[in-house]
Amino acid sequence: MTERGKRKAVHMEQVSKADRKWAERFFKVTSPLRIYFSPRFFGMENIDPERPALYVGNHPLFAVDYPLMAAEIYYKKGILLRPLGDHWHFKIPFWGTLITNIGGVDGTPENCSRLMEEGQHIVVFPGGGREAFKRKGEAHQLIWKQRMGFARMAIKHRYPIVPFASKGADNVYSILIDGRDVMASPLGRLFDVTGVTRVLRGGDMIPPLVRGIGPTLIPRPERFYFSFGEPIRTDRFEGNYDDPENLAALRKEVEEALLTQIKILLLLLDRDNDERFWRKLLTRL
Repeated sequence: MTERGKRKAVHMEQVSKADRKWAERFFKVTSPLRIYFSPRFFGMENIDPERPALYVGNHPLFAVDYPLMAAEIYYKKGILLRPLGDHWHFKIPFWGTLITNIGGVDGTPENCSRLMEEGQHIVVFPGGGREAFKRKGEAHQLIWKQRMGFARMAIKHRYPIVPFASKGADNVYSILIDGRDVMASPLGRLFDVTGVTRVLRGGDMIPPLVRGIGPTLIPRPERFYFSFGEPIRTDRFEGNYDDPENLAALRKEVEEALLTQIKILLLLLDRDNDERFWRKLLTRL
C-alpha cells in the first residue's frame, strides 16, 4: 500500500471508531439549514479524500456556516473534517462535549501533530473566536493577528494546505452592540476591576448583540457561498518549521489565496438574484 493509501486507511479507521455516527446525527439535525441558506460550493475538485490536508479558512459571524460545509464534504467526499477549536469551546458544559463528539479537537499544537500523524483531514480558522465574534464594520474581513501556528504545523508535518473561503453568513445579522462597545461601558470597567477582562481576552471573546429578521434573532436567509482553492504544497520548506521566513511566506501565500477567493465570492453574492418571494421578502426585512 502506498503512503497515501495508508494515510487514507488510518483516517477512515479513526473516523469510524469515534465520530461517524455522531457526525451523521448532527448533520441530519442541521439539514434544514441547507434549505434555508441554499449554499453553493465551488472548487470541490480540489478536495482529495486520499490526500489528507489542512483546510485553512475564514470565520464569518458566529461561524453559522460550518455545519453546511462539513456536511457537504462528508457526503460528497467521504471526509469527516477534524476542526481545531478555540480552547473556550471545550470549557462550556455540553457544548464542549458536542464539539468533541462530532470530531472537534482542542486546537493545541500537540493535538494538531497527533491528527497529522494519523493522516486526518483537519480544518482550522486562524482568526479563532475573535474573528467569529466580529465587531461593527468587520464584515468579510480576516482577523488573524500574528498567528503562525497553522503554518508551523503544516511545514513540520509537510501537510498540504487547502485554502477555503465562505461568504454570506456575515450578512445574516446586523450587529447592534459589539465587544468594543461593552468594554467602553461601565460593565467593561467592572470587568477590568474584577479581572474578567483577562478571561475575555481584552474583550475579544465577547459575542456581539445582533438582530436578524426585523427585531428578532432569526437569521436572514442569505445564500451561502463556499470556495476551495488549489492545495498549497509545504514539502518545499523541507520541514524547517522554526524558520520565521518560511512561516511568514506560507502564511502570506495562504492569506492571499483566501482573500482572492473572498473577492470572487463577494462578487457572486452581489450578483445573486434569487427570485423566490419568501427569500427576497425575509432578506429585505
